[in-house]
Amino acid sequence: MFKVASLFSGCGGAECGLLGSFTFNEISYMELPYEIVYATDIDKKAIDTYKLNFECENVVVSDICDIHEDAIPDHDILIGGFPCQSFSTVNPNKDPYDDRANLYKEMVRIVQAKQPKVFIAENVKGFMTLKKGSIIQRVRDEFSNAGYNVSTALLNAADYGVPQKRERVFLVGLRKDIDTKYKFPSPTTVDIPVPLSVAIPDLINVEEKYYFSQKAVQGMKNAKNNMKRGLAQKLDEPCLTVTSHLAKASLNSRDPVLLVDPSKELYRRFTPREAARIQSFPESFLFAGSDLDAYRQIGNAIAPVMFWHIAKSVSDMLISIDNA
Repeated sequence: MFKVASLFSGCGGAECGLLGSFTFNEISYMELPYEIVYATDIDKKAIDTYKLNFECENVVVSDICDIHEDAIPDHDILIGGFPCQSFSTVNPNKDPYDDRANLYKEMVRIVQAKQPKVFIAENVKGFMTLKKGSIIQRVRDEFSNAGYNVSTALLNAADYGVPQKRERVFLVGLRKDIDTKYKFPSPTTVDIPVPLSVAIPDLINVEEKYYFSQKAVQGMKNAKNNMKRGLAQKLDEPCLTVTSHLAKASLNSRDPVLLVDPSKELYRRFTPREAARIQSFPESFLFAGSDLDAYRQIGNAIAPVMFWHIAKSVSDMLISIDNA
């Protein structure tokens, strides 16, 4: 078993994929040889969800900046999706050098101190392109100075069996004394993507609270700018990216929604369980708190099925090295 420490854990989407032993879309994802020895996040409600789903004795609610590296047990793999709002392409006017943007430095600090064999980091697409690539290069350089060879790729969850077009940047770092080069997993569903219908077993029969009012529909129709609105999703294609904004999904925004009845102009948002399926969480995954809490946790999560493929490629690599 490879020991894993998790930073910026959220509700545990990465861990769900990392451990495996679950079924999604009638496909079984085998158990992988990992053991979670430490997890932390600043969001208590997300950690409440984490504790419902994972057996780990050392789960901490704290600001990573306040956690000394000695408090984290030794581990083989460090994972973390450091906060991404500062790198988002949705609002390019945000400061890419604010305090949140510098939280990657905490991950660098931990890998430098603990020297795990591998680290896996995740962020939004904008992280790769912002400031003409200078931001990601700065991060790569700092991980390199900490003793790691870093491989980077922009992956789309829809290419790996997830019913969602979700592009994310992954950085996989191998400690420099490990004599191999990491190779990202090959896509599995490029030619036949998983459709949104997998996540929406019943388009119509959901609670009334998930439907948009006629006032909201009229507001969308009266909008005067050219921004696309009422982004109704096709059930036979992967969904557009779901975000932590799900709870506030609007018809006057870029949020993906469902058009239940075109003749009646009847729209609705996704239920939390539908949103979880869109992210590829298995049915057995539980969420603590309200719908609002669940939406935020789901939208911020790493898609489990996508991460399973990355985690499997890493474990296969490490096992191959150990057996050499």
